[in-house]
Amino acid sequence: MRLRLGILGAGHFGRFHALKAAKGPRFEFIGLHDADPARAALVAGEAGCPALSAEAVIAAADAVIVAAPTAFHHGLARAALSAGKHVLVEKPIAATLEQADDLVSLARAKGVVLQVGQLERFSGGMRALRAEGGLAARVGRPLYMEAIRIAPFRPRSLDVSVVLDLMIHDLDLALALAGSPLVGVDAVGSAIASPTIDIANARLRFGNGAVATITASRVSLHMERRLRLFGDAGYLNLDHLKREMFWVRKGEGASLEQIPGHGLSQATWAESDSLEAEHASFAAACLDGAPIEADGAAGRAALDAALRVEAAVKASLEAAGAA
Repeated sequence: MRLRLGILGAGHFGRFHALKAAKGPRFEFIGLHDADPARAALVAGEAGCPALSAEAVIAAADAVIVAAPTAFHHGLARAALSAGKHVLVEKPIAATLEQADDLVSLARAKGVVLQVGQLERFSGGMRALRAEGGLAARVGRPLYMEAIRIAPFRPRSLDVSVVLDLMIHDLDLALALAGSPLVGVDAVGSAIASPTIDIANARLRFGNGAVATITASRVSLHMERRLRLFGDAGYLNLDHLKREMFWVRKGEGASLEQIPGHGLSQATWAESDSLEAEHASFAAACLDGAPIEADGAAGRAALDAALRVEAAVKASLEAAGAA
């Protein structure tokens, strides 16, 4: 079986979705839509598919990828879900929690797949972390997490803050790794090169006592993507860019003189295509009934965390201005 797939939104990332979908072994790519007809025609030509109206895409497809700007996520995803179509909506799931709740409820009522584009879940690093017993086999129960995601400035995705643009990936991972509700947020940040927040640092507290510190910037001079985990059984450092990780744990790995009874283990991974893996996961959920990776509830939780970080940054800026 192949999934008749359409795409709504052919901007920077929508184009990547289109080019990947055109080659997807489980997709029949029926066409795409963009609010800019010239952009739609350009990307459709590259992908070898027709440029259609949004209504025509939804009508012809079994499933739709929503890759338009965040402000349009709810309207486009709702139209597709209402028509009984499966939906993969780019992160964030929507602009507000009320919109997210509406999409989750509608997908449940229609009995269709709602997946959110939390792409980091499909990265080679996270696959390596999950392999061979996963997190528990390396650090045990996470107590503290530190994630850093910084990149040079690019004049795109400026309709949302760096929290909803970049940090939301690590907020989603922190929620998944902690396995506990978010109970507290403190954050600082600032606008540097755009009207919205360009740098932010957040400290998250979870119901089980775990803590996470997350830093995001889109105005840095270089790229860095790193994750550190401290657990009740060990410590792990993962570098997404170098594609390597090491962990220290009692009673296994190469012995460490400086930490008696503990050893060092290492792992690397080959470069992989996260978007291809995300598409394969979406197709499997729609065609085979496989579990949904990053479902609507997970997307809603990541959005909630991101909005709480934004509110905390705003509060810190107001407090600094009043001081």
